[in-house]
Amino acid sequence: MRKYITAALIVAPSLVAAQWTPQQSNTNAEFRGLIALSPNVVWASGTRGRVARTTDGGKTWMIDSIPGADGLDFRDIDARSATVAHAMSAGEAEKGQAKIYRTTNGRTWAKQFETTEKGVFLDAISFWDNQHGIAFGDPIAGRLFLLATENGGATWTRIPTENAPPMLPGEAAFAASGTCITVQGAANVWIGTGGAARARVFRSTDRGRTWAVADAPVHAGNSAAGIFSIAFRDAMHGVVVGGEYSSPHAPFDNVALTSDGGKTWRRASGALPVGYMSGVAFIPETNGRSLVAVGLGGTATSIDGGESWTMVDTVGYNSVAFASKSDGWAVGPRGRIARWTPPPPANKPPHL
Repeated sequence: MRKYITAALIVAPSLVAAQWTPQQSNTNAEFRGLIALSPNVVWASGTRGRVARTTDGGKTWMIDSIPGADGLDFRDIDARSATVAHAMSAGEAEKGQAKIYRTTNGRTWAKQFETTEKGVFLDAISFWDNQHGIAFGDPIAGRLFLLATENGGATWTRIPTENAPPMLPGEAAFAASGTCITVQGAANVWIGTGGAARARVFRSTDRGRTWAVADAPVHAGNSAAGIFSIAFRDAMHGVVVGGEYSSPHAPFDNVALTSDGGKTWRRASGALPVGYMSGVAFIPETNGRSLVAVGLGGTATSIDGGESWTMVDTVGYNSVAFASKSDGWAVGPRGRIARWTPPPPANKPPHL
């Protein structure tokens, strides 16, 4: 049963009235990768080499097992259409777990990248357009590990990062939802980190060729804490969420905002989500005012640009994505896939 906070009915009635409606996935794989391209086309990826796709808004989900990838955990997926997608596996490269696969017909997959370099652990992948994409992994020799493609994912090359800001001791990213990295426009990219004394956001305006970094006031200080997800609604306004995954219900500082493209970050001014949040998304068509965040502790919503939040659900999810104001999805453990059910129009009360 859904649990609602009474005060939320006063603060944010429209978002509280919305809720997640479970969909049938026919798998118990854990999903973390998620992208919503349109009200009809959504892709998800997860454990045991599983990729899920719907082309009818979630009425039916097609579950694909990438051949030879049964032992891989696809922590992120980026799709360009109903037939073109890239799935990235997280895990130790020296154990054969750092790979990127591509499909161009929605049915057959080919391995496009693999490395066995010790220390490589891929965290997320994202594309600016059909040709240009970036993948990010845990640091090597104290520097960012980045890959780029300029031909639609056919080949991937290492981006030199010797001149990028050095990583802090213990600093890395979390492959929790595929959203520790986000891109915007033609060349902007941001990466949220944790695991160190401070949580930070790396930013680039030239597709990862040069970087700057800024601290973010999000709970950090140990290997389980920091920023887990980052989202931007335009080149200037962004949000990060996080917490500590080993304490999923603890009330840490877990939301920070920027209005200058990530040069500076500040704590959200109002009530925060309760617990560890692993995914966050702006709801389209709301002028950047409405957001949804998810984590193992439940779902939180904001209607004031991320300044204050209300918990509206206690079901655990890993990732969240929206294609439109009325079309959002969340995925999580045990094959969990749910669609956002928007509230009824104000002049049409729901049937009792």
